[in-house]
Amino acid sequence: MEFKDWQDKVEGFAKADVRHIQGNFFRGLTEKAAALKEGEGLEVVQTFEPIPLYEPMTALGFVYHTEKKAENEYHTYFYRKGSGDESADIPFRPAAITNFPLVDDKLGEIAVDFWDLTWNDSKRHLPYEMRLLLSLTNAVGAGRMRQATRELVKAYIHGLDSAALDDVFELLAWNQGIGYFSSEIGPSPLFQAYKMIKNQEKAGKDRGEICNMLKEEFGEKNPQVKVQQ
Repeated sequence: MEFKDWQDKVEGFAKADVRHIQGNFFRGLTEKAAALKEGEGLEVVQTFEPIPLYEPMTALGFVYHTEKKAENEYHTYFYRKGSGDESADIPFRPAAITNFPLVDDKLGEIAVDFWDLTWNDSKRHLPYEMRLLLSLTNAVGAGRMRQATRELVKAYIHGLDSAALDDVFELLAWNQGIGYFSSEIGPSPLFQAYKMIKNQEKAGKDRGEICNMLKEEFGEKNPQVKVQQ
């Protein structure tokens, strides 16, 4: 469906101006959108193109159109063409990106474009799950267990076999050393999430149930995993 097919309706859309709003407003926006009926829409105003919203909104049955009205002022119109998947839950949207416009609007624009290039560009050769695992191990090497945990949860929910995680933790023990593994990785939320996956699989839980448990235990409510804004 093209924008011309529904552009006459945008004047009646609910409007959400989220410029310079601190905190994770992504969930609030998607919940507001999920309550809209077919044929209704939402206008989002942001200092950068809200690319991180496109995927979850598309999953909910929306099409979108973005216009740059002025320097650091983007208006994106989301129109609900169908019901979509109400249960769609894409974990850990890059909410921390909203911190950058507080420093400088242009920096915010650069940050979201860089994120989009890194994770969404069609030129990327490595599979998404492999890039998540590389990001996980890089985060561990830098001592960023919060980021590493988020990457593990995303990878498993995206469909990664837990056997791949076995390999990752074996390599971490080899490369980081037994002492570091025991004192830093073992007690971390990263390893706790891994243990939950392995224990629940052994208990015969299906993947969907395990994914829900991961999102509940190691989602944004967990202070050890949540990105502070």
